[in-house]
Amino acid sequence: MNEINESTKVANLFQEVMILFKQSMSKVFEDSGITAPQGMVLGILSKENRIKITELSSKLSLPNSTVSGILDRLENQGMVVRERSEKDRRVVYASISPQYMDIHRDFHKKIKLRIENVMNQGTSEDLNDIFKGLNTLKKLLSAPDKSNQ
Repeated sequence: MNEINESTKVANLFQEVMILFKQSMSKVFEDSGITAPQGMVLGILSKENRIKITELSSKLSLPNSTVSGILDRLENQGMVVRERSEKDRRVVYASISPQYMDIHRDFHKKIKLRIENVMNQGTSEDLNDIFKGLNTLKKLLSAPDKSNQ
């Protein structure tokens, strides 16, 4: 029973941290004229270069229709390009538009700077604790799920 309470505490704290992180980053998004979901799409596109919309939807855990709506707005702003596959016309790829690439790099620098500014408020011991905790969380999330076995 105690393990469940500890797990619940960790889950609740993680949720609170995610909300605070989103709020902290929202200013960077607002200043850049994009929404948080648009920023997430652009973040994945910057890592993947070119990706099928179905794969993008899967990575975001959002329906294709929602991702298509986000892409519509980004495409209208000239930030994203969509193209149909030559081999299979049903397949559509998305990528960051060449003219937006420099602006996107600047956006990522602003996000990184914002995170660094927040982290600089902590002591080296705080940062070490955060690093260890996040590494542990990463290991747990990467491990095979044993609850269905």
